[in-house]
Amino acid sequence: MASDLDIARAATLRPIGDIAATAGIPADALIPYGRYKGKLEFGFIEALQPRPTGALVLVVGISPTPAGEGKTTTTIGLGDALRAAGKRTMIALREPSLGPCFGQKGGATGGGHAQVAPMDEINLHFTGDFHAITSANNLLAALLDNHLYWGNALGIDPRKIAVQRAIDMNDRSLRETVLGLGHGANGAAREQRFDITVASEVMAVFCLAKDLADLQARLARMVIAERRDGSPITPADINAVGAMTALLRDALQPNIVQTLEGTPALVHGGPFANIAHGCNSVMATTTALKLADFVVTEAGFGADLGGEKFLDIKCRQAGLAPSCAVVVATMRALKMHAGIAKPDLGTPNPPAVAEGAANLRRHVAAMRAFGLPVIVAINGFLGDTEAERAALRTALEADGITAVFCTHWADGSAGAADLAKAVIAATESKAAHFAPLYPDAMPLADKLRTLVRKIYGGDDIDLAPKAAKQIARLEARGYGTLPVCMAKTQYSFTADPTKRGAPTGFTLPIREIRLSAGAGFVVALAGDIMTMPGLPRVPAADTIGVNQNGEIFGLF
Repeated sequence: MASDLDIARAATLRPIGDIAATAGIPADALIPYGRYKGKLEFGFIEALQPRPTGALVLVVGISPTPAGEGKTTTTIGLGDALRAAGKRTMIALREPSLGPCFGQKGGATGGGHAQVAPMDEINLHFTGDFHAITSANNLLAALLDNHLYWGNALGIDPRKIAVQRAIDMNDRSLRETVLGLGHGANGAAREQRFDITVASEVMAVFCLAKDLADLQARLARMVIAERRDGSPITPADINAVGAMTALLRDALQPNIVQTLEGTPALVHGGPFANIAHGCNSVMATTTALKLADFVVTEAGFGADLGGEKFLDIKCRQAGLAPSCAVVVATMRALKMHAGIAKPDLGTPNPPAVAEGAANLRRHVAAMRAFGLPVIVAINGFLGDTEAERAALRTALEADGITAVFCTHWADGSAGAADLAKAVIAATESKAAHFAPLYPDAMPLADKLRTLVRKIYGGDDIDLAPKAAKQIARLEARGYGTLPVCMAKTQYSFTADPTKRGAPTGFTLPIREIRLSAGAGFVVALAGDIMTMPGLPRVPAADTIGVNQNGEIFGLF
């Protein structure tokens, strides 16, 4: 069987200027990055704003499993199918992080005949956006330490520094480090952790900024440290905003690429959904909505993480309102949520499909809680049986859920034609009555309880004393009106990644609260979640290389 990379290389791509023209983007608004990639000019984006706004379709998944769900693949297949149905369509995706590419998950450009391309370039350096974000973050950290070294005129307390250095790679050895060892010329010794770039606040600020001016304003209000009297220190206080913006300016222009079928796609920004807000950039989404009648976008991991954050954080801040949501699952993943081991997933098992559907039903309920019509897309595998499909239909009937079975991985847009029809019908019905899950004025702890009870299906939160003190302090400083961004395992509704399916009767332990003032949210760390992942025992990097023709192999 051909790999995703083999399929992508066999496709005939069109010059990026032709793809841009398909989307109504003139040549003078396109900044080419080679033959098949480009960026959009700020002036062109600004000129689009008076245009009417298209329909926004949000694609999310069930709780991910090692069996795979294919959320990005489904997003791309649906976009291609909508375009094949005659709808002016664009796709808006996140950029892949090098951490998963060289770690366990692999790339993030779709799969089979539902991919964005060139997949090897997008999955690696792309247009350099993540390098710019990493550099801006680390420049900020360096300027702060430089201020400390040259006398600390602002009276910064070295024990209360919030900004961390970042790298776009999984590296567990950087979770706890010590800076400034050696002679005094190396600065004062202090503890510091590294975050993966996609977990940094600079990444979140980048993705939530509406334009270049908003980016600068958000950078300026980040709280990166405290003085000894407890007052906040921002990047503006150490004159870092201008230089950071200079590094980020070109990166902030959205990237345009294409699917294997020639549908225009804006791929821009990439925060993780388990430790950040998990959505592509506001600039890319809002630009696509001015260029197309239908925009298909995805949010990371399950509806409980990326989906909830897309709606409670991104939509709240950007004034977006989706027309419907699509929840993606596979038969194999549903069987794994019923406790079936990965080696046995190929064996037909209708009862396990029915049992595992409890996880799917809870994710559908999460999206319905926001007032959205929901469509279930089953990303098909060759081994799926009609008996399993029938068992799933029966398991979903009680909740009034209809599943659409898709084969876009193998068949491209034709395999998602029924899904496109369902999305068009849901959009044209005007059935969406979107509203965020909680009001701004609700106390932070109650916002967290609301997530646990209405989205995860649990009973309550268990606030550690440290977290309770942090919440009280943030609310006293005026940050209580911000939305919350839950950082927890993606594998379960609970904080325990081994509890698959749809567990009930649990409390969610909250160990720490962090402020992201520039991004405009408060992060709650649940259980043992880390902001710097580690590599698996056998990382994907082991099988990635370059052949004698200079072609990359091993990406999947």
